[in-house]
Amino acid sequence: MHPVDLPPRPPRQQHWLVTRILGALRNNFFAGVVVIAPIGLTVWLIWTAVGWVDSWVMPFVPRYWHPDSIVNRMIGNAPGSPDWIEVNVRGVGVVVFLVFTVLIGWIAKGLIGRSLLRSGEDLVGRVPVIRSIYNAVKQISETVFTQSDARFEKACLVEFPRKGAWSIAFISAPLRGEIRHRLIQEFGDDEMVTLFKPITPNATTGYLLFVRRSEIIELDMSLEDAAKLVISAGLVYPGEAVSSAGEVTPPAAPSL
Repeated sequence: MHPVDLPPRPPRQQHWLVTRILGALRNNFFAGVVVIAPIGLTVWLIWTAVGWVDSWVMPFVPRYWHPDSIVNRMIGNAPGSPDWIEVNVRGVGVVVFLVFTVLIGWIAKGLIGRSLLRSGEDLVGRVPVIRSIYNAVKQISETVFTQSDARFEKACLVEFPRKGAWSIAFISAPLRGEIRHRLIQEFGDDEMVTLFKPITPNATTGYLLFVRRSEIIELDMSLEDAAKLVISAGLVYPGEAVSSAGEVTPPAAPSL
């Protein structure tokens, strides 16, 4: 018997099969990107930040205490020896920086440390340009790193940059001093608030606004969720989860 020749597959069916395979590969690729990109970017940022700190700190550490010097001393290699082993342990500078910072903080909290710090600030305060830079950096550092009342209270919505257009802002410290006095004179005793309106996607810059509390809508979301919404340009909403297939799950409705 002669083998039966099968009829060739129609071109339209072949095109449909190729399109389906390519579509499945594309969807799997983007699903993999959703999983890999956050992990890879996080690892890369940490690795880069640690290397940057090491490059700044390690030149101030005596060569005797570098990892390669310690290892070579343990195995008996003298400096300049052809058997010298180069050892580059990333993160040593970060450890040195943390220990040094904790030590400086412990000294600064004591009586002698406070006296030395006060004397140094008095010396810096006599130099015009350096004084302005130092005071600005010190104020920002105290606001960010110390446990004080100078912090954002809540996230809110404010009409900006025009009527009918709403933007996310952060309620800052209450008004004080001349600004509060002038605004009360102009608009009465209506409670005024200080707002910081960040810019997308660089939330570290923005606008400083003084508005009535009645003109804002306070939000229940956390400051972190509001910051994510601003930085992502509205792509990440609080409570939504992105699946590996790229589907967005909306937040659950609040229970009554």
